[in-house]
Amino acid sequence: MLDNYFPVLMFIAIGLSIGVLPMVLGRLLAPNRPDPQKISPYECGFEPFEEARMRFDVRYYLIAILFILFDLEVAFLLPWASIVKELAGTESVRLFGFYEMFVFLGILVIGYVYVWRKGALDWE
Repeated sequence: MLDNYFPVLMFIAIGLSIGVLPMVLGRLLAPNRPDPQKISPYECGFEPFEEARMRFDVRYYLIAILFILFDLEVAFLLPWASIVKELAGTESVRLFGFYEMFVFLGILVIGYVYVWRKGALDWE
């Protein structure tokens, strides 16, 4: 029974050793000479003036989510553009795929214009 699970156990042991061994060696072999300047908080060359756990403005998250949304939607264009000629054997199906992508882009542009008109991209 152990013969069946031995490769899995070896895989886990090697994976753990690859992850843990460099950290242990770094802790044991690296020089450890802390001084007040090294362990002081650093923020752009001067002492921090606010807490690190301050609240962020909601607009930051909104813009980040919108960027991810539109970035991923545009990422769908690259695979489609690389195979647009091989979409189908007949010309009518190929034209359908071509026009379908224009509908997709139209919906994407409508969403972008809506977000722009609502002022979600404005930073005050």
